[in-house]
Amino acid sequence: MNEYALGVSEFTTWPWTFERDVDAYRRHGFSAIEITEAKLDRARLTEQFDVLRASGLQVASVQAQIHGIFATKLQPEPSDPPDRIAHFRESIETLAPHLPQGTPFVAITGAPPNGDIECVHETVVHGLRKLSKHAAEHGMRIALEPLNPSLMNVDGALWSLDDALAIVDDVGEPNCGVCVDTWNIWQNRDLETTLRRAGERIFLVQVSDYRRPHALYDRLIPGDGEIPLPQILQTLREGGYSRPYVIEIFSSESLGDSLWKRDLDDVLDAIARGFRAAWERA
Repeated sequence: MNEYALGVSEFTTWPWTFERDVDAYRRHGFSAIEITEAKLDRARLTEQFDVLRASGLQVASVQAQIHGIFATKLQPEPSDPPDRIAHFRESIETLAPHLPQGTPFVAITGAPPNGDIECVHETVVHGLRKLSKHAAEHGMRIALEPLNPSLMNVDGALWSLDDALAIVDDVGEPNCGVCVDTWNIWQNRDLETTLRRAGERIFLVQVSDYRRPHALYDRLIPGDGEIPLPQILQTLREGGYSRPYVIEIFSSESLGDSLWKRDLDDVLDAIARGFRAAWERA
């Protein structure tokens, strides 16, 4: 029996439907799922969540349809932060009745308008404070995710876990924490110290591996790249992280070796083996 809870983000199996994701994750021995709202059908939510509950999978986290405070490459509209926050609030209201208490909704800053990072900081702090209070009313949490520098001015304005923690500190709400994604933060300076400082504010850990990207969305199966995953996992374990680890792999279909073009059942098996190997070395 695994001594960790390992889940899969529905982005990892992007070509599949929600129902197929749930069935496959269960069959391949995973214990959790990160829900991607884009795969849900608002007219069939009760039916879809009944399928999920019957599977026994734990809900590790949710990616709302609109989860950037500012515009992102994949979700450029609406462009106005208040409108985007309103969409995020509505996603929380709609999905929360189907979710376990304390489920984190992942948030990102979005791209800074005209490179104005100071504007982003102030707007995101204000927006996340409102979102966190709203989420708390529904028993949910917000996990702010800093992104890799390659996504700067495209999807994000934070390139380090330190910057994300500074925003969380300024937000000042107990249900606002961070999402640690290994692909995004593994090159951060003095990462081990920052992970230990983050402590209980880490609401979610996402895992994939890194190579020099051939496209904006080009991630690898754990163990197939350069990230020192055993060291990161060891630091997280020593820091008391005990929530699910979620495999989140984006693999643009423009890539010749895109994982999304492969047999995704084989990909899921490789993911389980890769994470297990990193865990055993941690």
